Amino acid sequence: MSEKPDLRTTTSRRTAWAVAAALAILAALVSTVVRIEGSSAKVRAEEALRNVATAQSASKDAAGVYASYWLTGGDHSLSAVHPVQAEGVADLRSISCDNGWVAAARVDGEIYVRSNLGKGAVAAGAGDLRRPSCVTDEALRQMLADVGLQEQSPGPKAAADRPPNSSKYRPSYHITPERNWMNDPQRPFFLNGLWHYYYLYNADYPDGNGTEWYHLTSEDLLTWKDEGVAIEKYKNGLGDIETGSTVVDHGNTAGFGHGAVISLLTQQDQGVQRQSLFYSTDGGYTFTPYKGNPVMDNPGAEHWRDPKIVWDGERSQWLMVLAEGHKIGMYTSSDLKEWHYASGFERTGLGTLECPDLFQLDVDGDPGKRTWVLAASANGTEEGRATGVAYWTGNWDGTQFTPRDGNHQWMDAGSDFYAAVTWDDPRLTEGQKMQSRKAIGWMNNWDYARKLPTGDWHGGMDTLIRDVRLKTVQGRPTLVSTPAKTLRRLEGEALGLQGATPDGTKHLPASQGGSYRLDATLGPPGPEDQPEARIHLESGGSAFATLGYNFRDGAVFLDRQQPPDADLGPLFTERRTVAAPAKDGLVKLTVFVDYSSVEVFINDGEQTLTSLVFPRSEEHAVRVATDKGTLPLKSLDYTPLSPAR
Repeated sequence: MSEKPDLRTTTSRRTAWAVAAALAILAALVSTVVRIEGSSAKVRAEEALRNVATAQSASKDAAGVYASYWLTGGDHSLSAVHPVQAEGVADLRSISCDNGWVAAARVDGEIYVRSNLGKGAVAAGAGDLRRPSCVTDEALRQMLADVGLQEQSPGPKAAADRPPNSSKYRPSYHITPERNWMNDPQRPFFLNGLWHYYYLYNADYPDGNGTEWYHLTSEDLLTWKDEGVAIEKYKNGLGDIETGSTVVDHGNTAGFGHGAVISLLTQQDQGVQRQSLFYSTDGGYTFTPYKGNPVMDNPGAEHWRDPKIVWDGERSQWLMVLAEGHKIGMYTSSDLKEWHYASGFERTGLGTLECPDLFQLDVDGDPGKRTWVLAASANGTEEGRATGVAYWTGNWDGTQFTPRDGNHQWMDAGSDFYAAVTWDDPRLTEGQKMQSRKAIGWMNNWDYARKLPTGDWHGGMDTLIRDVRLKTVQGRPTLVSTPAKTLRRLEGEALGLQGATPDGTKHLPASQGGSYRLDATLGPPGPEDQPEARIHLESGGSAFATLGYNFRDGAVFLDRQQPPDADLGPLFTERRTVAAPAKDGLVKLTVFVDYSSVEVFINDGEQTLTSLVFPRSEEHAVRVATDKGTLPLKSLDYTPLSPAR
């Protein structure tokens, strides 16, 4: 007979085995966690990008096309076809084109990319990403910037200055002519690796009248090469060369060859305005007047100018908007030569409308909210404003523009933002083009344009190039403007201040050049403090401009002093204000100063204030202040900017 087992020993052994097994499982889990933690960013990015690949395949199967997606940007077109799992990633973006897609995921500050031509994720910038041919270098760069990849640039180590022969008001990173007069910018176009840009120029100023088109080229919309006059005035018997627009005729609709550069513009002779066509077969460097000019003769109107041409792809036709006094005329054409009146958009209370524009953008980045924008330079006197650029959002149906409501908005609340043009980048995907556009305006005001004390050139300058998008602000689609990202290449080392200032004033402890950027965050004042915080831009011991925020009124303001060597009249010194509600009690101001210009971007560009300024000397300083109590300055960063040369 066998011996009866000791139950206590057996139980003890079972307990020991259970404990050992539990410890082993725990060790394995810890090991797994450690391994995952060590590569968690890439693991999570790869998982998200695999989900994008699955969704893109489903989209192609279901709809015959790939789709776009942006986790934080409002474009969820892809997820409408197939769910996109994005757990654990800070941002996820996918762009698409006819024969493929590329996606990027950002996790813990790391960015990984994948395309339809690869089976795995690679680190952004690794250089071994295979991508479809329809995704250009610029489209990829823009997508990576969208998810947070910062462009590296050395920038100046100290406050940079202009060349020694510059006059005291000459800006260092804004477009100005070397000499003589400039005004309206003309919409740039991209061809053969270069941006081509023209502005109205008068070599005879102030002794002679009449403008012509001056030509600049650039690879990056930041540094420019002087190409001279491209379209000369008074050469074809129809007068000078005024504002218009240029397109690249890839389809040879006008008959001057595939890829011919076509400019439609106003010519004025003895007070009569007509529209003429000029064409270029050398890429926009020289132009020939069309023998059939004018392509649009004046019907007897006093104001009939500034044609803006866009391609209406949905209806395969060219579309023109033309300034006609209180009306914007709409015209269509199949060949850029014969134009047919379609409708008119009329508004009163805005003076004579000029320099119209028409384009599309996606509201909040959502392709389902694609919206047309009609804009025109206008007079805001009846609303307590200066001249500026008014715009309406709505719909174009191929015949007429119908606004969302009867109310217009303004692109900028400053005194010196006029004749603005907008454009997209043809290197981007169609979806990217609808996310944002570029914009540039003329920084001047006809009330004092011919009185500026600049000396070695006349007519003010161009504004910064801006990125413009449509965002819902207080329930309305609103054009939001931010400085073009390429400006970061000019930035030097930032100097920062933090925290409230109990004595109510603070000088920035640094010698200032005249070209710099300020980033200020203002917080709510205390119960014993004044509601107004101010930033004084100083030279020669006093302020030449003061900007600030009034927490009681919820408004940003800008005050200017008269130049020391000219009287520009009462309009120049009128305070400019714009409503800008604080967000979580804070107001963000991004300010670009360039000797004789100030451009203020408020709360990430929901409002802007653009104005000329004239300092007393070339020595600059910055002082922040309030009249009483603690200055609610949360932070202030000063960054020198080098010349754009």
